[in-house]
Amino acid sequence: MICQKFCVVLLHWEFIYVITAYNLSYPITPWRFKLSCMPPNTTYDYFRLPAGLSKNTSDLNGHYEKAVEVKFNSSGTHFSNLSKTSFHCCFWSEQDKNSSLCADNIEGKTFFSTVNSLVFQQIGANWNIQCWLKGDLKLFICNVESLFKNQFKNYNHKVHLLYVLPEVLEDSPLVPQKGSFQIVQCNCSVHKCCECPVSVPTAKLNDTLLMYLKITSGGVIFQSPLMSVQPINVVKPDPPLGLHMEITDDGNLKISWSSPPLVRFPLQYQVKYSENSSTVIREADKIALATSLLVDSVHPGSSYEVQVRGKRLDGPGIWSDWSTPHVFTTQDVIYFPPKILTSVESNVSFHCIYKNENKIVSSEKIVWWMNLAEKIPQSQYDVVSDHVSKVTFYNLNATKPRGKFTYDAVYCCSEHECHHRYAELYVIDVNINISCETDGNLTKMTCRWSPNTIQSLAGSTLQLRYYRSRLYCSDSPSIHPISEPKDCHLQRDGFYECIFQPIFLLSGYTMWIRINHSLGSLDSPPTCVLPNSVVKPLPPSSVKAEITVKTGLLKISWENPVFPETNLQFQIRYGLSGKEVQWKIHEVYDAKSKSVSLPVPDICAVYVVQVRCKRLDGLGYWSNWSSPAYTVVMDIKVPMRGPEFWRIINGDTMKKEKNVTLLWKPLMKRDSLCSVQRYVINHHTSLNGTWSEDVGNHTKYTFLWTEQEHTVTVLAINSIGDSVANLNLTFSWPMSKVNIVQSLSAYPLNSTCVILSWMLSPSDYKPMSFIIEWKNLNEDDEIKWLRISSSVKKCYIHDHFIPIEKYQFSLYPIFTEGVGKPKIINSFTQDDIEKHQNDAGLYVIVPVIISSFILLLGTLFISHQRMRKLIWEDVPNPKKCSWAQGLNFQKKIPGTKELLGGGWLN
Repeated sequence: MICQKFCVVLLHWEFIYVITAYNLSYPITPWRFKLSCMPPNTTYDYFRLPAGLSKNTSDLNGHYEKAVEVKFNSSGTHFSNLSKTSFHCCFWSEQDKNSSLCADNIEGKTFFSTVNSLVFQQIGANWNIQCWLKGDLKLFICNVESLFKNQFKNYNHKVHLLYVLPEVLEDSPLVPQKGSFQIVQCNCSVHKCCECPVSVPTAKLNDTLLMYLKITSGGVIFQSPLMSVQPINVVKPDPPLGLHMEITDDGNLKISWSSPPLVRFPLQYQVKYSENSSTVIREADKIALATSLLVDSVHPGSSYEVQVRGKRLDGPGIWSDWSTPHVFTTQDVIYFPPKILTSVESNVSFHCIYKNENKIVSSEKIVWWMNLAEKIPQSQYDVVSDHVSKVTFYNLNATKPRGKFTYDAVYCCSEHECHHRYAELYVIDVNINISCETDGNLTKMTCRWSPNTIQSLAGSTLQLRYYRSRLYCSDSPSIHPISEPKDCHLQRDGFYECIFQPIFLLSGYTMWIRINHSLGSLDSPPTCVLPNSVVKPLPPSSVKAEITVKTGLLKISWENPVFPETNLQFQIRYGLSGKEVQWKIHEVYDAKSKSVSLPVPDICAVYVVQVRCKRLDGLGYWSNWSSPAYTVVMDIKVPMRGPEFWRIINGDTMKKEKNVTLLWKPLMKRDSLCSVQRYVINHHTSLNGTWSEDVGNHTKYTFLWTEQEHTVTVLAINSIGDSVANLNLTFSWPMSKVNIVQSLSAYPLNSTCVILSWMLSPSDYKPMSFIIEWKNLNEDDEIKWLRISSSVKKCYIHDHFIPIEKYQFSLYPIFTEGVGKPKIINSFTQDDIEKHQNDAGLYVIVPVIISSFILLLGTLFISHQRMRKLIWEDVPNPKKCSWAQGLNFQKKIPGTKELLGGGWLN
């Protein structure tokens, strides 16, 4: 029964203790606070300011340090019995002196060794504590720092943090029990600091974290009161990064930095900087809400040192550590801006502050030079202030590279000298042509542009940017403040290609090229493209080409592409098929037309045809040429005429029956229109015998001539019909004796040409034509023949003739009634040969004589001029020769028209 009552009392005491501790937990502040553990006879004020110390807390460390040294050096003191002493531990803070929390040691009474008993009983123990949540919001840290420098030299020192992270207090009906606390051993260094890390889940950052410290030193255990904190309220971000200083275009010093990574909330920043120069020394501390700060009135030859730290902007938080100091030194001559990147036809200005021998030059005494070769006119100067001069350049031209220098150097000088420092001016022509093309399926738009039209600038990048309007393009496109970049890829031809897909056909795409550089960015003049207006249609399909029957025209037909649905114009090119086609172009503007017929010079040739199309209103591009279509050679009409033919008669001249062999040349395509399937021989005799013989594709035919007259006709037949105009040849015994050729002469011009001439006798028979035969009598060559007009009296025969060979030439008159008696010669005419040779010699001699005569006249004229010059060089100058001063050189020489002084009378 007694045991049960004791357990109930014990549980009741434990519950009261936990409730009390929970409700009286010390709220951790963003700033540093102290933990002081003192003997029980110490007053409350002693916790706030330990006994024997002034209110100046800077004396705290020194006082306790001396006291501890005294007690720790009393090594001769020993106690035979251990005493029991209770300690009171309190939290308090310099920033909030009205808030503190004290509690008896949770262990009740602490036992400690005799070595340090007198020290702790008299002066107690003190620590500085600061807790924060790291900037990545993952780790909560409490830093425990002892106020005694030598406290841990010879004695074991351990610090443990016990914590519990319950649910949100308002939702939790139970208070955490003492056994639910988790323990973390803190990392203690030799520099009297201990770091206690606690991992906090992201979901618990707004929950209340309960914790207390157990500190063991020299065998003594101290336990702090209970602490509480919401981790999100004590965030300590990492220091800012990338601290940088530069002089702005208006002459101010710009301090800029980057926010630490992984920051999930906005920060405020504290900037401290100092300026040190021969004339000015100043320090400043400012708060900034952005990642930059402007410092006015920058001075040449000055040194600036800057540090930045950050803190949560909204709600409580802890300042980060200071960033690494950054030093920036200005030169004796300050240009602002030091470099300018601009485009042609623009206006820019440079400012300058000139310091010479620790004295700033007056702005009225500053002059400006370009490349140290061209003084800039004073009309372009402006006095901004007593020490700031300004120069302005108007309507700039593109910079011409000079070797490795791609800029113009602008110098700010005093009246008597120039400093070696200069400003850099980059002027670039940014006129870049952007051409776009919408595909025939109206699904994508491809834009192309070339960077080769502008001067390349090291470190620059080019980017296409665009803005899409809802409908159409404006009359004057401009760069929109809201734009998007477009990925473009370099092609083998040096152009960049960008693809827009999907597209809005009636939306205006305003686009331009942006040149990005560390000095700034430039934009090319914007252009607006309407995808529906730059369509390149698909080529026409089902293209066919044929030569029409009877009319003989080249007929071309095609099918229109599906897109676009607007009216189209067409362009047709055609030509004779071959390796190098000589194209002819034909335009078709009738949008409804799908075929056209064109005349061609050769209807029996193979033609190749291609067709392309474009919008009828002229917008967009021509499509690619269609796949080529070829005509097929086929018969268009019946042959225009039959072949020319001749005969060879074999047999005894005394007999009336002779074998006649007909010879003809294959009919050309232009005569056969366009092919010959076979030849047909029509016969007609004096006894009215008529018949026909089909000889196929042969070009030779032999028949027996038995009657007094026999007329033959050779017809050419194609798939349409037989030839229209045909030659007749009549074989007649009586006509074979008619002789009208009086003489025949032949002489060679060269080895490939022979001239044949003849004379006719008066006769009642009028020949229709002549047939010339020739053959080499020394060889068994076939007879060669040629039909010529009856009006010709001389003929040039082109063949291969050998001078030492013997040739036979025959001339046959052809009458309507039959073939007359031929005139035959078996050699060339000698008189004609000699005469021709003499004529040829004359043709050579006469030009030689004429050329020699002209050369002789030229030589005489030149010799005469040189002689006159040599003679008159000896004539004295009257002004320099005393004896010649009395002569009148304008007087005529007797008997001539020549003057004494040279020249001739008119």
